[in-house]
Amino acid sequence: MTSVKILAGVLTGCGVALGLAWSAQADTGDVKWETHVVVERSGDHCSDDPNCMNRYHPAIPPVAHANPGDLITLSTRDAVDSNFTLDSVDADVSAIDLNLVHPMTGPVYINGSKRGDVLAVTLIDIEPDEYGWTFIVPGFGFLRDLYPDPYITNWRLSRTHAESDQMPGIEVPMAAFMGSVGVLVGDPEIDAILEREGGLAAAGGIALMPEPTGAQPAAICGPEGSHKERCLRTIPPRENGGNMDVRQMQIGTTLLLPCFVDGCGLFIGDVHYAQGDGEVSGTAIEMGARVSVRTAIRKGQGAFIKWPHFEGGAQLKAIEPSSFYATTGVPVKKPGFVPPPHQYLSDKIIDLGQLNEDLTMAARNALIDIIDYMVREKGLTREQAYMLASVAVDLRIGQVVDLPNYIVSAILNLDVFVE
Repeated sequence: MTSVKILAGVLTGCGVALGLAWSAQADTGDVKWETHVVVERSGDHCSDDPNCMNRYHPAIPPVAHANPGDLITLSTRDAVDSNFTLDSVDADVSAIDLNLVHPMTGPVYINGSKRGDVLAVTLIDIEPDEYGWTFIVPGFGFLRDLYPDPYITNWRLSRTHAESDQMPGIEVPMAAFMGSVGVLVGDPEIDAILEREGGLAAAGGIALMPEPTGAQPAAICGPEGSHKERCLRTIPPRENGGNMDVRQMQIGTTLLLPCFVDGCGLFIGDVHYAQGDGEVSGTAIEMGARVSVRTAIRKGQGAFIKWPHFEGGAQLKAIEPSSFYATTGVPVKKPGFVPPPHQYLSDKIIDLGQLNEDLTMAARNALIDIIDYMVREKGLTREQAYMLASVAVDLRIGQVVDLPNYIVSAILNLDVFVE
C-alpha cells in the first residue's frame, strides 16, 4: 500500500507535466511504418475503370508504381464483371458476356524489376465482398456435356464462411486466394503463345485467340485498338501466371513469377472465396475483394524460373478437411463415347473402352461418382452437387505410373454439411 501511495504522490506532484506529455501523444493506431500503395476500383464495370484491364499486352501502361516491400492493396471485380446480386436467377447466367472475362486490377509497375528477374508476390490479406456466386454456364466446365443448362448459387459471405439459400444446410469455410494473378507478357512471349495456341486451334483443339470485342483497355486491345491482333485473352494460365486457380496459393504463401517486361506489370483479379481442386463447374465462389500483397525482386532468377512457382509454410494444413468421403477414377470409358476435351482426337479413340495414361478421363469418372454420392446420400440435386463439387471437392492425382490406368481421387469435404 505504501508503494502505491508514493507512486500516486509522484504522479500528483508532476501531474501538469505528465498531462502535457500524454496529451501530445497520438493514439497507437496512428503509428505507421510501411508504405501503402492502394489501387481502387471505380465505376460499375471494367470499361468504366481506368485501373482495369481484361487482356494482356506489354503496351498496357501501369496504373501505379510501387517499391519492393510496399504493401500493395488492389480492389478487384468478380470474374465475369457481372451485375449479379443475391436475387439473381438461373436465366441471368445466360446473359453474361464472356468477352468481358476476366477483369484485372493493374498493372502495377514494381520499381527496380527488369525482364529476366523473378517477382516474388506474398499474399498478405484478402477482404471479401459480402456477396459471391457460383454458376454453371452452358458449354463451359469440366462436365459441360452432362450439364447443359444455366444455374446459379448466390452466396452470403463473411470472414468465416459462405452460406446460400440455394444450398440449405451447407456452410463453406473461407479459404480465399487469388484465382488470377500474374505479370505482363513481352512481345517474344506473345509470338510464342500465338504460334502454339494457333497451332492447337488449327488441329481442332480449343484455343481462345485474340478477340477485341469487349477488350480493355479499348485504346490498345479494343476493336479500334493499336494492338488488337496481339492482346491475349485472360482465360488460360500461361508462363506469366494469370488464371491459375490454384487454391493452395493461400494467405502467407509466396508466388514466384518470371518477369517479361521491365517493371513486371503485376495484376490481380478473379478472387475466389473458396474452391475445390479442379473448379469443376467452371466457377468457384467468385467475388470481388480487396487484396493486399507485398513484393520482392529476385534478380536474374528468370533464367531458372520460367513458369510460375510458389512456396510457403504450414498454410496448406488449414485447408484440409477434418472429415471426408472420396471416390476414385481410372481412364475407362464406354465405346462410342468421346469426352469433350478429346474430341479433336475422336478418330483414334471413339471405339476404345480404355484410354492410355489419361488423367482427364480418370478425373471425370471420379467426379461423376462423387456427384452421385452427394445426390444419393446428401439429398442434393445433380446441379447443386456439381456446383458444390466446384467449391468443396478436391481432385487429387494418386499415381501416374501404373500403366495404362492413372488414378484420380475426388475428395469431398464433409465439413461443409452442417445439418
